[in-house]
Amino acid sequence: MDLTTIALAAGAGILGGAMNALAGGGTFATLPALIALGLPANTANATSNVALLPGAATSAWAFRDELAPIGGVRVRTLAAITFGGGLAGSALLALTPTHVFDLVIPWLLLFAFGVLAFGAGAADALRRRVAIGTRTLIVAQGLLGIYGGYFGGGVGLMTTAIYGLLAGVSPRALFAPRTLMLAVANAAAAIVFIAVGLVAWSACLPMLAGGMLGGWGGAHIGKRLPAGVVRGWTLLVTAVTTGVFFWRAYA
Repeated sequence: MDLTTIALAAGAGILGGAMNALAGGGTFATLPALIALGLPANTANATSNVALLPGAATSAWAFRDELAPIGGVRVRTLAAITFGGGLAGSALLALTPTHVFDLVIPWLLLFAFGVLAFGAGAADALRRRVAIGTRTLIVAQGLLGIYGGYFGGGVGLMTTAIYGLLAGVSPRALFAPRTLMLAVANAAAAIVFIAVGLVAWSACLPMLAGGMLGGWGGAHIGKRLPAGVVRGWTLLVTAVTTGVFFWRAYA
């Protein structure tokens, strides 16, 4: 790889790591960059996952003092469920043919965009009408883990919406558990992706370094940045990326 491609991978890692720390959706920065470098979509997704893992871990460490049970469920229990789901989801991706994933990925991106755009409002509306118990949270956490292992785009946003629906906790108070679950899902998926040789290391390593820097910086910026700014930027990146992938798959 030449310096230009290294810089592109590292820059996308910085942006993706920061986005994951702030509101989730870092995949929307890293995945297009890797595909622009010529990687197949499923290899790009696996490489993105591994590259963002240290950044997610760095962010989780920065928020460690704010961890607390969610809806009466211990964080360790939620993490164990997420890890198992992440293993299952990543194994499913490894079995998905590249041409099939090319057609599926725009819809996954659109789903993640919908969660970002409407998830908070939907959670608030549902919370006024229904009460969700511990068992529902455990099942939802398992599904989040599977989705996080398979694709992961927007999983942080989904986690925030579900936790808010259950416990009525503000998004800011959910930074710590959400970031930890993202790191756990990425770790589980990384085990499978590395084992089956689905990671392009030449692109992964500079993106990994950038993701660590972005994750650390994003976690500290997130403690000061207005929520509206974070949401607006993430919506813009998500919408543009989703449109590009639909054009790529179906134009």
